[in-house]
Amino acid sequence: MDGHQALTASIESAWEELNGSHAGRRRDLCLDAVGDVLETGRLTASEAERAVERLIGIAVCDEDHWVRESALHAVCTASTHYALPYRVVEPLAVGVDAFEPLLLPYVLAILGCTHDQAALPAVERFLQHSSPDVRREAEEAVSELHWSRGSARPTAP
Repeated sequence: MDGHQALTASIESAWEELNGSHAGRRRDLCLDAVGDVLETGRLTASEAERAVERLIGIAVCDEDHWVRESALHAVCTASTHYALPYRVVEPLAVGVDAFEPLLLPYVLAILGCTHDQAALPAVERFLQHSSPDVRREAEEAVSELHWSRGSARPTAP
C-alpha cells in the first residue's frame, strides 16, 4: 500500500468508525482523524471535496456540539490546503443561522476561503453580530472575499 492509499484507507476507516455503533463519545476523534489526513494536502482535489462534503453534512445536521466543531475544524484545515469551491461549502451558508456563536467563526472562515462572491451575503450578515469574535471573523472573511475579486485563485493539486 503506497502513501496515498494509506491516506484514503485512513479516511475510510474514520468514516466506518464514526458510523459504527461503538463510536459513542469518540465520534469527534474520528473527524479529527479525517482532518489530519486533509492536513497532509496529499489527496486529490476530488477526494478532498468528497471528504469536505461529508464533513459539512455532519456539521450542519449533527446534534453534538463537539462533533460539529470537529467537522468544521477539519473543513477549515482542508481550506488551507485545497481550493474548495463554493458549491461544496454552500450548505454552510444556507444553514448558517443554525450554528451557535462559538461555531460561527469556523463557518465564516470557510466561506471566506472559497474566494467566491456568492458567499458575501451570508458573511456580511454577521458584521454586526453581538459577539466580537464573530464580527472579527466576518470582517476577515469579507476582506478576503473582496481581495480575491481581482486576483486569481490557485488550483488544488
